[in-house]
Amino acid sequence: MMGLPVGVVGDDALADVLRDAGVAVERGGDGAVPKTDRVVAVGEDAVAAVARADGDPLVLPVAAGRGVRSVARDDAVAAVSALADARVETHPVLRVTMPDGSVEQAFWDVTLVTADAARISEFTIASTADRIGQFRADGVVIATAAGSPGYAHRVGGPILAPSDQAVVAPIAPFATDPDHWVLPVAGLSASIERDEATVELLVDNRVSRTVSYQESITISLGSPVRTAVVDESQSRFE
Repeated sequence: MMGLPVGVVGDDALADVLRDAGVAVERGGDGAVPKTDRVVAVGEDAVAAVARADGDPLVLPVAAGRGVRSVARDDAVAAVSALADARVETHPVLRVTMPDGSVEQAFWDVTLVTADAARISEFTIASTADRIGQFRADGVVIATAAGSPGYAHRVGGPILAPSDQAVVAPIAPFATDPDHWVLPVAGLSASIERDEATVELLVDNRVSRTVSYQESITISLGSPVRTAVVDESQSRFE
């Protein structure tokens, strides 16, 4: 089973299991993603790290939740041996442009949320063609299809099949009958309309920075992530 080396991110113990099974394994030092053609990403944070890194590996998600068709940790050896015959799913990556022009990337979701409990703000969601909605809420989450089964679903958004669309869902909105939207990723923007609370930007659940009154973030498509689907891969909808 040696063949080409497989990178492993997020679980050194699983890297040892794969090596003991005869798999050629390469680990990234200090949290870096190995420069291999195939990468085993264990957990949601590891999948997001691969999405942010340079390169275009085929990614086998392991124990990475419902957003991607991941395999159970106990099935990883069998799944790695089947990678040559894997079907490939393609998932978009969000390029998030900050008010100062800097860019971060998100695989799961982007969230604007008030930093203090019991404080709300006002948000506008727009596309390049139209203003989508304006609402008062604790925040708003913009989730890729991969991220749609996560926090966006817990606040009322639908679960999407892989596509270049996003779920946009208010968090604890002031309105009693809030809208949720499924929109093309490219060209979305979110802005702060009230100077009432500190609003934090979270990128894949990592606090990035604060976004101030009348500032906006804009979203475009980055380089997609290719994930492997094998017999051991679990359904996204169960």
